[in-house]
Amino acid sequence: MDITETFCIIDDFCKEFEILWKRHLLSLEKRPAKRMSRMSMSEVIMILILFHQGGYRNFKCFYLSHICTYLKKEFPGICSYTQFLALQKRVIIPLHCLLQGLLGCCTGTSFVDSTSLEVCHSKRSSSHRVFKKIAKRGKTTKGWFYGLKLHLIINQCGEILSWILTAGNISDKSVVMCLAKNLFGKLFGDRGYISNNLFVQLYEQGIHLVTKIRKNMKNKLMSLYDKLLLRKRGVIDSVIGRLKYGSQIEHTRSRCPINFVINLMAGLLAYTLRPQKPTLNVKKLPKLPTF
Repeated sequence: MDITETFCIIDDFCKEFEILWKRHLLSLEKRPAKRMSRMSMSEVIMILILFHQGGYRNFKCFYLSHICTYLKKEFPGICSYTQFLALQKRVIIPLHCLLQGLLGCCTGTSFVDSTSLEVCHSKRSSSHRVFKKIAKRGKTTKGWFYGLKLHLIINQCGEILSWILTAGNISDKSVVMCLAKNLFGKLFGDRGYISNNLFVQLYEQGIHLVTKIRKNMKNKLMSLYDKLLLRKRGVIDSVIGRLKYGSQIEHTRSRCPINFVINLMAGLLAYTLRPQKPTLNVKKLPKLPTF
């Protein structure tokens, strides 16, 4: 990732965002003026993205040993670690707007899946306080967990089209309609999305839901092209793997729900700005012969 090019994209967005943001703020005549920080909004967002691209597991170690040591010239208004933690909470809204603006475009072939985000071990869920009213116990193919769920839809180029964060006990089928608002074409998912009502609702919206069948279900006719694409559904698992282990969106060190959301959106944004993503070359897949 080119750091200079990425910073220019973020800085151009922040300059336009601040102009629109100030128009919607309330009047500060009765409130005392806040002290302006030496670090700009674009610099704070850039440091958050660099953390998810650098391979560090601890943000404090990354900030003190890398940013404050090797990147002082690039960030001349660098502040202390505690001050930066206070500054990053101010960029949660522009970070979300930037992420939504950089999402990919639908190409007619999409893949949907969800992944668990544990906030603590399931055995310590009764004594956990940070996400006490937010996180819930859920179950995946790997077993029970305590935390949240990240629902994703990507295209064949590995670009994220939409995402939703829910509690761990929310069903995957209940959020598909919200995720697939602006989609068209075919949507491929696993057996967790099997539902006649969901299929009809998506079909009325112009989306064809394609899933595998269970053992107790009758076999249905499926085109060879759809069957081959369904086998390639693992591309979304590669994207989730890069998000969880490369961008580190899952960890149990959060001490505030806001910081957890900031870390999640920064990880998604860091993945979105990656030049290389897990892709699927749909053009090389054979199609059914015409008679």
